[in-house]
Amino acid sequence: MKIAFLKPEPPASGAFVVGVLEDRKLTPAAAALDKKTGGVLTRAMATTRFKGKKDEFLDVVAPKGVPFGRIVLAGLGKLDKLDKASAEKSGGKLVAHLNAVGETLATVSVEQIPGAPINPSDMAAHVAFGAKLRTYRFDKYKTREKEDAKPTLKALNLLVTDVAGARKVHGPLDRVADAIMFARDLVSEPPNVLYPESLAERCKRLTAFGVKVEIFDEKQLEKMGAGALLGVAQGSTRPARMVVMQYNGAPKAKDKRPVAFVGKGVTFDTGGISLKPSAGMEDMKWDMAGSAAVVGTIEALAARHAKVNAIGAIGLVENMPSGAAQRPSDIVKSMSGKTIEVLNTDAEGRLVLADVLWYVQDRFKPKAMFDLATLTGAVIIALGHEYAGIMGNNDDLANKLVAAGNATGEKVWRLPLGEAYDRDIDSPAADVKNIAGNRAAGSIIGGQFLARFVNDVPWMHIDIAGTAWSAKDHAICPKGATAFGVRLLDRLVADNYEES
Repeated sequence: MKIAFLKPEPPASGAFVVGVLEDRKLTPAAAALDKKTGGVLTRAMATTRFKGKKDEFLDVVAPKGVPFGRIVLAGLGKLDKLDKASAEKSGGKLVAHLNAVGETLATVSVEQIPGAPINPSDMAAHVAFGAKLRTYRFDKYKTREKEDAKPTLKALNLLVTDVAGARKVHGPLDRVADAIMFARDLVSEPPNVLYPESLAERCKRLTAFGVKVEIFDEKQLEKMGAGALLGVAQGSTRPARMVVMQYNGAPKAKDKRPVAFVGKGVTFDTGGISLKPSAGMEDMKWDMAGSAAVVGTIEALAARHAKVNAIGAIGLVENMPSGAAQRPSDIVKSMSGKTIEVLNTDAEGRLVLADVLWYVQDRFKPKAMFDLATLTGAVIIALGHEYAGIMGNNDDLANKLVAAGNATGEKVWRLPLGEAYDRDIDSPAADVKNIAGNRAAGSIIGGQFLARFVNDVPWMHIDIAGTAWSAKDHAICPKGATAFGVRLLDRLVADNYEES
């Protein structure tokens, strides 16, 4: 779908979209159109339940005397709630509506609404951002599809007085949208196509944005002492990889230390010898969503030329059962030198992260470190699919994540870590065990395990098991891969770590 920003002028064809505030209060453009059409809009609203509430739409067949074929009244909701997030959701919902009714061309009037807390340029840019995100489809493997199932909308034009201003705001957002789309693609790919080697190769895409990409193979990982990560991978015919992405967007900063992002990349998780039930195992192709979010975040920062130094590091493995697979009760030696008793081979993501977290803090000495992982099913029990769980050693980082989550809609909720939880993972045979041995506080235990491999660096763990994939459509994301974390971390950097 092509998106363009144009000077205000009624369209010659397609659908003309105008806004209506709650309680049927017409925006200036809607009021002008109502007057021009002899009160058609007012009469149409009076004969329906349309009130102008947020995300309501009312289609009106355009009367004689106007060149376009359809008028769409778009509910904007309450005036004081008009902000960037609501604009994005409106854009996404609008695209879904226009596709549902079979429209091919739409023109949206974005104007100054007296009393609104957002200006037209920002609104237009964020409507376009949300619209683009909602167009995402993963259909590359479909060989045939019914015509009425295909999207129809080919072009979306946004009318705004300050075209240059809207384009300036939209430029970086569009680059972030591209990164989100790429991350969604990675999560959506089947595991016979996306595995450690092929995912590592796809990361090379980032070199086009000036990112340095290093790929470490099994021999190099063994030399590094990554015994925890390699232990997970040993049951698969697919060899492990670790990818490190370096983006230096602030080379002249006084504090050149990077912000670091670490991702779990289990490209398929059977559970290993601790085999998962067969029902629902197909979902485990997205057990690498944390790594996809990290790749997407680094691309977003580099593509929009963020003034920050950032590191992305992902550990890539496939967790499979075989004669060579890791066994419950095996003891492995991690890169940190600490030994781990593996009591459950399905608690594998924390083993991968243990080595990558250690590597990143040891090599790059980051000012802050964040990891993303579909780590525990327990976080879904605790928080459902609305919030990601966060844990860590720094209150300031937690507060920054919460603020970024509230601003983007990728919300997070902090869970505690503590000495009592830490005692639960003491092992009689090794330095630490990878599960507590009971089902209590499963998500917290995962975070507490990771804390054993973090030293003094400010660090937060983000458990995205409940938010990485959606079983239903959302305003700016159709059902499927969400790329949760890209918008969250991009906003976190923009608000807290970029050089002025």
